[in-house]
Amino acid sequence: MLAPQPHFWRNLRDLPNALSLSAVVAGFIVVLVGYTGPLLIVLQAAQSGSLSAAQTASWVWAVTIGYGLLSLLLSLYYRQPLTTPWSTAGAALLVTSLMHYTLPQAVGAYMLAGLAVALIGLSGLFARAMRLVPQPVVLGMLAGILLRFGVDLFARLPERPLMVLAMIVVFFVLRRLNFRAPTLGALLIGTLIAALSGELHFEALHIALTVPQLTAPEFTLNAALSLALPLFVLALTSQYAPGQAVLRSCGYEAPINGILVATGLASVALALFGGHGQTLGALTAAIVTNPDAHPDASKRYSAGVMVGVWYLLFGLFGATVVSLFAGFPAALVAAIAGLALSGTITSSLVGALHEAKTRDAAIVAFLCTAANFSLLGIGAPFWGLVAGVLTHFVLQYGKQQG
Repeated sequence: MLAPQPHFWRNLRDLPNALSLSAVVAGFIVVLVGYTGPLLIVLQAAQSGSLSAAQTASWVWAVTIGYGLLSLLLSLYYRQPLTTPWSTAGAALLVTSLMHYTLPQAVGAYMLAGLAVALIGLSGLFARAMRLVPQPVVLGMLAGILLRFGVDLFARLPERPLMVLAMIVVFFVLRRLNFRAPTLGALLIGTLIAALSGELHFEALHIALTVPQLTAPEFTLNAALSLALPLFVLALTSQYAPGQAVLRSCGYEAPINGILVATGLASVALALFGGHGQTLGALTAAIVTNPDAHPDASKRYSAGVMVGVWYLLFGLFGATVVSLFAGFPAALVAAIAGLALSGTITSSLVGALHEAKTRDAAIVAFLCTAANFSLLGIGAPFWGLVAGVLTHFVLQYGKQQG
C-alpha cells in the first residue's frame, strides 16, 4: 500500500541540490535504451494487431507518459530512484497474440491485468503469489515468447546481410566495452547503412503532439486467459521481482506493495488509451541505481526523477515517434528488436534450465509457448504456463511421495 510519506515536499525542495549532470545523463540513457529497443517491440505488436496510426500513437503516448509520470512521482514520494517502464515481455507477448483480438477486448484484458497487480499490492501477498508458479516455468514461457525475436534477427540475414551483420558486430563490441546502450550503436550503424542504400522513407514524418484515443473496454474470457493472465504473471516475475532485487542490491528497500498499487491502478487508467501496463523497472533500473548515476545514494532519486522528465518530454510526441520508425526498413526494426531482447532471452533460458528438478517442466513450458498455437481460442502462452505447472506437479509429487 502507499504508505504516508511526510517528506514528499522536502524531497521536492531538495531536488535542485540533489540533481547532478550524471543524474541527468543517466535518465537520458534510460530513455535511449527504451526508444531503441523495447518501444520498437510495441510498434511491432501494433502492426501485428493491425492498429491504425492513431491507435498506435495513443498506445505509445500511454506507456511513455505513464512511464514518465509514475517514475517522477514515485521517485519523489519514496526518495528512491524508481522507474516504471511498460512491460517488454508483455509487448512481446502481444506481437504474437494481439492479432486474435479486437482492440476493445485487448483493452479489457489490460485493465484486468492492472487491477490484479493493484490487488496483489493491496493484499500484501506479493511474495506468496510468486511461489504459486515455479519461477523456472515462467522463465520457460517467457523464453518461448521471445524466441521468435531471436530467430527473426538471423532470418533477416539473407534479406539484408550487410546491415544485419554490421548491427550484430557493433552491438556486441559495444557490450564488450561496457557501453550502456549498445542498441543505440546498432541502431545508428543500421540507420547509416539504410540511408546509404536509399531505404529510409521519412516522407510521412511530421512533428505533432499526440491526441490520445479513448477505447471502451470489452471483457471476454478468452482475452482474460490469453492476454490478461500472461501479462499479469509476466509482470510479476519478469519486472517486479527482479526490479525489487536490483533496488535491494543497491541498498534500497523497495516499497513493493505501494509500487504495485500505484502501477496497477495507473495501468487500469492508461489501458483506456491503449497502454498494456506499467511495471517496476528491472533491466534499466540498474542504470539509475548505481553510483554512476549519482555518488550520493540519498540524492540518487534525482536520476529517477530525470527519467520521468525525459519520458514526459518525449512521450508527448507519440505520433511523431510512430511516423519516424515507420520510415525504417523492416529488417532494421527486426534486428534491433532481436538484439535488444538477446540478454533477456539468455537470462530466461539460463533461469529456466538452471535447476535439474524443474528443468523438464520449464522446457515443456518453453516448447509449448514457442509453438505459438491457439486452442479453444486461447493462445499458446497460457497453455505453456498450464503445461509447465502440470508437468512440475506430476514430477515433484511423485518424488515427494517416494
